[in-house]
This record gives sequence, structure tokens and C-alpha cells, in this order.
Amino acid sequence: MEFLQNSQDWKVYILRCGDGTLYTGITNNLVKRLRAHSDGTGAKYTRSRLPVTLVYQEEAYTRADASRREAEIKRLSRKEKDKLIEGKVEG
Repeated sequence: MEFLQNSQDWKVYILRCGDGTLYTGITNNLVKRLRAHSDGTGAKYTRSRLPVTLVYQEEAYTRADASRREAEIKRLSRKEKDKLIEGKVEG
């Protein structure tokens, strides 16, 4: 049985990689996950694109909510992602 977790437990985040690309992910421990990305032990995508910088984060109530939001963000165009990062998107 999975226990409900509060909104601070899940985050959807976007990293700007060293080559300028964006990586979107979810985690329930942002500090630990960012350390893993920076150490080269995170996602395969970011390992060869170091350094990475956190450019966006938002809270999600559950893992399922975080996964849905991650999928939504991944479907956005680069221009739409840049607007989200800049805070120019409503919703």
C-alpha cells in the first residue's frame, strides 16, 4: 500500500545541460538527485552533458501527478519550455 505524500515530497524539475539542452525529470529528493546528476551518476542523458544547472522546479502531490506533469512538459516545444522557465506561462 502506497501512502499519500505531501506536496513537498515530489518535484518536477528541468535542468539546463552544459550543451544548452534541457532535461526534465521527477524526484522525491531534489538535493540528492541534483547531486547525482552533477556527479555524473544521474540520468544517462545528463552524464555526457555536464555541467547541469537547475532552472525550474514545481511541486507535485503524488508520484503519479509528477509523472503526468513530466510527460506534459516533455511534450512542450523548446520555446514553450523556455517560457515556462522564465515564468511567462500561466497554469
